[in-house]
Amino acid sequence: MTLVTDFYFDLPQELIAQHPPAERGASRMLVLSREQGIGNREQRAGSAAFVDARFRDLPEFLRRGDLLVLNDSRVLPARLYATRAGLATQANSPQPSGLIEVLLVEEVEELEGGREQGAVIPASQDHSPGTPIGNREQGLVWRALAKPARKVRVGETLEFRGAAGEPNQNAAILPLRQAQGQNDNLSSTPVLTAEVVGSGEFGERTLRFSPVEDFYERVARIGHMPLPPYIHREQAAGPDSAEDQERYQTVFSQKAGAQQVGSAAAPTAGLHFTPEILDALRERGVEIATITLHVGLGTFQPVRVSELKDIRLHAERYTLPAGTAEALNRALREGRRVIAVGTTTTRTLEHIAAEVDEPVSGAKAQGGGGPVLPGRPKAEALGYQSRPILETVPGRFTAHSGSTSIFIGPGHRFRIVKGLLTNFHLPESTLLMLVSAFAGDGDAGRQRVLAAYAHAIREGYRFYSYGDCMLVL
Repeated sequence: MTLVTDFYFDLPQELIAQHPPAERGASRMLVLSREQGIGNREQRAGSAAFVDARFRDLPEFLRRGDLLVLNDSRVLPARLYATRAGLATQANSPQPSGLIEVLLVEEVEELEGGREQGAVIPASQDHSPGTPIGNREQGLVWRALAKPARKVRVGETLEFRGAAGEPNQNAAILPLRQAQGQNDNLSSTPVLTAEVVGSGEFGERTLRFSPVEDFYERVARIGHMPLPPYIHREQAAGPDSAEDQERYQTVFSQKAGAQQVGSAAAPTAGLHFTPEILDALRERGVEIATITLHVGLGTFQPVRVSELKDIRLHAERYTLPAGTAEALNRALREGRRVIAVGTTTTRTLEHIAAEVDEPVSGAKAQGGGGPVLPGRPKAEALGYQSRPILETVPGRFTAHSGSTSIFIGPGHRFRIVKGLLTNFHLPESTLLMLVSAFAGDGDAGRQRVLAAYAHAIREGYRFYSYGDCMLVL
């Protein structure tokens, strides 16, 4: 029995990075060996062998012919602030603005008859990430997280405002200043309005936005970068800093404009890359390809069960482009390594290994030590089918889009990924469990990763989204 608490470690608060390094690409990098030695700088702690390096050294640790796969999803300014329509603000309240924080997580289609229960289904398997979902005449429907959720009830209307003529000026300021008797050219007309049409556990709400001509342009105008809660910002008080707007986005993210549906959190392992480092990798003979996985609840939701076998993740949408499918086929056929940048890329690649056309007879949908492809509890009812896991290296991939709810923990046998670049993750998170599964078989991987984390803490590495990184080979 593997417990969530087996993945706990104690992290000093001062090691949680509040800002990115002054220069992109200047992060430290801890290189962890899964099995063999990794050079003359190697140190050891128990079964873990590691090297202290810098991210700019990444080309030195990769080989000519390696295939490096990046997640090019663009972060949506998905954190919005709203007020409840028709409700008076109490100026003497501890929160006089009466603000509701709304984090847009996933654009969805409403199930027939699902209005009362808030039952929703992710986009169909053939939906491409750049295409808006839903009936535009009726307005777009989004799954979101609301805070404080107890104030957001089905049937209510939320209003999102911005400043007159100012980009990225959030709705939060207007009701706050009005409650304080201020009026300084802030718009009284909502930029967006949404009806709450469904509710779920842990603050989940389903919102139907009133039709507007350009929904994503409006979100970009009033939204904030969805920084995680351990990065302390007063986002409701004004526009995001230029630092957060730039650095919480990868340099290779899709730049399709406001119409591009994107992620509710950054694929943080990619934040370290610069154009110069990408060029250095190509010069070394490393092939670079991209997939798209839009980060949502499946990546960053907290674990609320005690055993790994009970973990179920929300589905997230992905796209495997034709060029990347061909690159994977060539690399696997020629025996070259596939290096995944980030846990989101890893989950996508390992998921598509189960989606090829010719699974081996008798293969299982469960890994030896824990669930590999479980959906949410009602996954099949929502249109997800568990498919067999290949017992051999996959031989053919084709371009497609789909959804994945794959959870990777100890016992998973990796079929595509041979190297992993990742940030340092939260205790007891599914991301830490994935890295532990990759670092070694059985419990050896967990012990190896926790030993490396202990070393990183002693050496003052910076943790989480804006922190340093680890390369596992």
